[in-house]
Amino acid sequence: MVDLSLQDLSRLTAVELRDALRSGELSAREATAHFLSVIEAHNKQLGAFVTVTAEQALMDAKAADNLHASLAREGRLEQLPLLHGIPTAFKDLTDVAGVPTTHGSAALEHKAAPEDGALAAALKGQGVISLGKTQVPEFGLTAYSENRVAPPSRNPHALGRSSGGSSGGSAAAVAAGLVPFAPGTDGGGSIRIPAGACGLVGLKPGRGVVPSGASAGDSAKLVVAGPLARTAADAALLMDALVPLEQAPDGGYLANVGRAPEPLKIGLSLDSPWAGTFPFGIEQEALDALAHGTKLLEEAGHSIAEAEIRYDNRYPEAFTAAWTAGVGSARIAPQREALLTPLTRTFRRRAQQRSALKVNEALGFLRQFQHDTIAQYSEWDLMLMPTLAQTPRPIGWFTGGGHSGEPWPSEWAGDADEDYKRQCEYAPWSSMVNVCGLPAISIPVHTTATGLPMGIQIIGRMGSELLLLQIAAALEAR
Repeated sequence: MVDLSLQDLSRLTAVELRDALRSGELSAREATAHFLSVIEAHNKQLGAFVTVTAEQALMDAKAADNLHASLAREGRLEQLPLLHGIPTAFKDLTDVAGVPTTHGSAALEHKAAPEDGALAAALKGQGVISLGKTQVPEFGLTAYSENRVAPPSRNPHALGRSSGGSSGGSAAAVAAGLVPFAPGTDGGGSIRIPAGACGLVGLKPGRGVVPSGASAGDSAKLVVAGPLARTAADAALLMDALVPLEQAPDGGYLANVGRAPEPLKIGLSLDSPWAGTFPFGIEQEALDALAHGTKLLEEAGHSIAEAEIRYDNRYPEAFTAAWTAGVGSARIAPQREALLTPLTRTFRRRAQQRSALKVNEALGFLRQFQHDTIAQYSEWDLMLMPTLAQTPRPIGWFTGGGHSGEPWPSEWAGDADEDYKRQCEYAPWSSMVNVCGLPAISIPVHTTATGLPMGIQIIGRMGSELLLLQIAAALEAR
């Protein structure tokens, strides 16, 4: 049993917190009040939260405590929801009833959502207490969480650096101990990029594994929901809440995460479908992380060999067309278009000018790309590469600007195409996993001389989410 009188609750794992809440050693109100106080103390400099819903959170925590008391009297504590009383937060692309959803955009009217979106509804049904909404890029489009709505989300390991995107605020909150874990969504790297930047375990499940993660305007079916956590076990606990019982492994993810997998054949590749359009360099820190991750995997009994993967050079154009199609149809009043960031405004205009035939051609190409890439990966049990090609980038680096933490000025120094190029060079191994619909995980394995976390990405076959979590757990233990 954890001695709660001696230990800061922020240091508990989500699994330990769950156990304390279920046993009654800790009340939901105590846990909620603690994490709200941490947010109050640290969010101003971190920028992780856009909106904090303290009053509603404390009301929900009181209801959770009343439920616990009622079930305890009746001897039915086993009927508590899986995540009873655990505080968390939702990124500001997810509707939470009664809370504005900004989508990171100053061009939208920020009206309170009339009801919970599917992801919030699913996790609230499992007992979580929402503490608020976390920072995102505008419409979730970028690998950094900076917008014109609120100060940027900063990296807890170096406040002058970005926490990544689009789940950047959630990743910063988890890494800094503002919440124990958090759900993210990932349409092109939006869980794995911030996980890599902030030193977290970030799992992107395979397509269709988490039904509540689907996005209505996502014609290419790129977006999925998954966990951001400090440990593989915490990520497994959140997966148990996200995945329907009939689709989960026997016994669930958490019960099996500690089992060491059999020796696996792992293909190491630095090839990227972006390389032809945006030739990129790989920083030594990323190579150091890969080397250390490789060593850990080999020590765990797995065999690793270089894999040459060939990608069609038409990929960047097709992916960009699919990725930005939704922003072209977003309902924005003409007089508010000027409030969009330069990147959003540019790609919105191009999306509106792109014919339906061109979009359908892009989607057709991506389906073929999926088939061809999975066929090449099938020679290996898993694929291995760095999570990111560069260390976490400074605030303002992608836009060519930079600022002190206030909302972005009306004119930015950078242009949209340079911004996009920098993102693709920063995270060149992310989006193709979404196109293929495969599961992938970012695992922290290395810290640079200046204290920045660096991770490796492992891509699995369909249905290998548990295996990826088991690999992460095995590397944590080494």
